[in-house]
Parts: sequence; structure tokens; C-alpha cells
Amino acid sequence: MFNKKGILFDLDGTLWNSSEGVARSFNIALEQLGYDLKLTANDLQSVMGKVMDEIAHIFFDCIDPDKAEDIMRYCTKIEGEYIAKFGGPLYAGLEETLKQLKQEGWFIACVSNCQSGYIEAFLQFSGLGEYFDDIECWGNTLKLKAYNIALTAKRNKLTHVVYVGDTLGDYNSANEAGVKFVHASYGFGEVPAGTPKIASLSELPDLAAKLIM
Repeated sequence: MFNKKGILFDLDGTLWNSSEGVARSFNIALEQLGYDLKLTANDLQSVMGKVMDEIAHIFFDCIDPDKAEDIMRYCTKIEGEYIAKFGGPLYAGLEETLKQLKQEGWFIACVSNCQSGYIEAFLQFSGLGEYFDDIECWGNTLKLKAYNIALTAKRNKLTHVVYVGDTLGDYNSANEAGVKFVHASYGFGEVPAGTPKIASLSELPDLAAKLIM
């Protein structure tokens, strides 16, 4: 059987930290809508990994539960425009790691619980689109991350798959999808003790290779 190895990345807390920029963009949107509500980077980090509709009700039920998802849609529209232009800090060694992985024959994709257009905004800001072979997200499929991991692996005929993420939700999603998991311990969340982990992106190529041996 033809073997094709792939690394699928979570985005926020794994490839970059856009929480400051996202908070600013949401606050711009909320001000435009006439709401006296301010969100912080910590607020955004606390919900990283959740899907957009869930985040909407966490943040905006205090305004009006019936309007929460509409408010979120407007916020994410403004967010996409803001993030594509101003972005956020990339984690150290990202481009070097992606380049090494490509040289070693890895298929690379990004699979996130974000809205449609957010991964594209990351790629536009970072200039790293040449390294990614595929992307998928909740906004495209309206399915949870485990489904999207499995979907991405299947449509690209990947036989050995590693998912890299930073939260317990990422860990659970990888397990449900039946793929290997690496914890980006520099990110926003914690996972069970003993889980394979990296403290920096530069450690990923060696660990990923060991996991599929």
C-alpha cells in the first residue's frame, strides 16, 4: 500500500497567538453595533477550540441570547478583515519547521474549529500558504473537529496522520478521529499526562517521525 504521511495543525495556540488582535476586532465590531461590552485577550484564550456558535452564547447571551449568533457573525466578519491585515505573533520557528517537514515529505494541513475565511486570513498575514496542502474548518462543514480531521485525512489519502494542537478538545478530537496527537504545550490548554508533547515547534519533526515508525 502507498504510504502518505500527514501533519494536521490546529491554528490558535498552535501556529500563532492572535488573541490580542481578535479581541480588538471584536471590540471594534461591538462598538459599531452600539454595545457597551469589551472583550480581552484572556477572554478569547479561554474559549479557543470551541466552535463559533458556542462562543457566541458564552460572550453575547448577556446582550441577547436570541441575537448572540448574529452578533458573532458580524464580529467574525470584522475579525477576518482585521486579522488578514494585522494578524498576530507567529510561534517561534514556524516557517523553519514547516519547511523542514515539507523537505521530509510530510503533507501539511490546517484543521480548525474557526469560521470560514479565518485560516485564509492567517495564511494571507503570515505568507506561509505555500507550505499548506489543504485546510478545513467548522465554518465550511458545520461539523466538529474530529469529523474534519478524519475528512481531511480521507480525502488526501493519508495513511499516517499526526494532529498537533494545544487543548483538551484537540486531544479528544484526534483520538475520536483515530489519529496520533502531539500536544503543543506552549499553547493555551492542558492534556492528560504522558501525552507526546513539544515545547517548541522545532521539536516537531523528530517527534512526529517517531510516532509513525
